[in-house]
Amino acid sequence: MTEPTDFNGKIIAEFRANGGKVGGPFAGSNILLLHHTGARTGTERVTPLAYQAVGEGLAIFGSKAGAPDNPAWYHNVVAHPDTSIEVGTETVSVTARVAEPAEREVIWTKQKELFPGFEEYEVTAAPRTIPVVVLDPAK
Repeated sequence: MTEPTDFNGKIIAEFRANGGKVGGPFAGSNILLLHHTGARTGTERVTPLAYQAVGEGLAIFGSKAGAPDNPAWYHNVVAHPDTSIEVGTETVSVTARVAEPAEREVIWTKQKELFPGFEEYEVTAAPRTIPVVVLDPAK
């Protein structure tokens, strides 16, 4: 689990203390907590991520702040797609899937329009294509 002294740990604590709201650089952003299982380690983890509503599901973005490699959570949900998220005060079971190229383009373009910082992530991550993962409600 995340140590409360680290950056994500502080966001997680604030999220849970304030019914899913966080301040600072994330004020006004849609934030969820992604629960995921380590692809190699099997360790349970929680990661705060920005999201966008997409149909009945939510999309999350493997931007890793523009790093040249994908975030660990991305590899984890590809390996273990049946997981859960915290949105506001609710915990919801979801199935993660990587968006197909045409679907990704629509979602990614909207995210860059809503939050221009994602455009900068795209530039600094190049040539890596930032993955978009859709979290569909579990059936």
